[in-house]
Amino acid sequence: MRPATIKTQVSSGGVIFRKTPENTLEIALVAVKDGKVWSLPKGIVEKGEEASDTAVREVREETGLSGRIVEKIGDISYWYYIKEDNAKCRKTVHFYLIEYVSGSTSDHNWEVDAAEWFPLEEALNRVSYKGDREIVRKAKELLLK
Repeated sequence: MRPATIKTQVSSGGVIFRKTPENTLEIALVAVKDGKVWSLPKGIVEKGEEASDTAVREVREETGLSGRIVEKIGDISYWYYIKEDNAKCRKTVHFYLIEYVSGSTSDHNWEVDAAEWFPLEEALNRVSYKGDREIVRKAKELLLK
């Protein structure tokens, strides 16, 4: 068996938020892996694309929601294994805080099983990955300052 190769991947995503009429903050999450995993919308930065543009595009595609960037939240990095390539991949994801402008979560694309709005605290508990939770926590700090 040949040793695994090493790859790198750069993605970008967003925490899209809105204020409800009751003045509570909500963010949208996406469900993947047959609805078992809740995460933030994100995707690969395409050649020639700015990370911020990728974040807005991926949020729109995966949640059905359009928004405008408020500011950068931060980055997370992690390793994962690509079985079909026998490769270890170092992935870095840039995250942006995005203010909701329009759209409906029912318009999400095929890449996700569902997209839903959650109250901020519930979203913090709902996200499946530690890195996403860290980003949602940072977004909460930015939104409440």
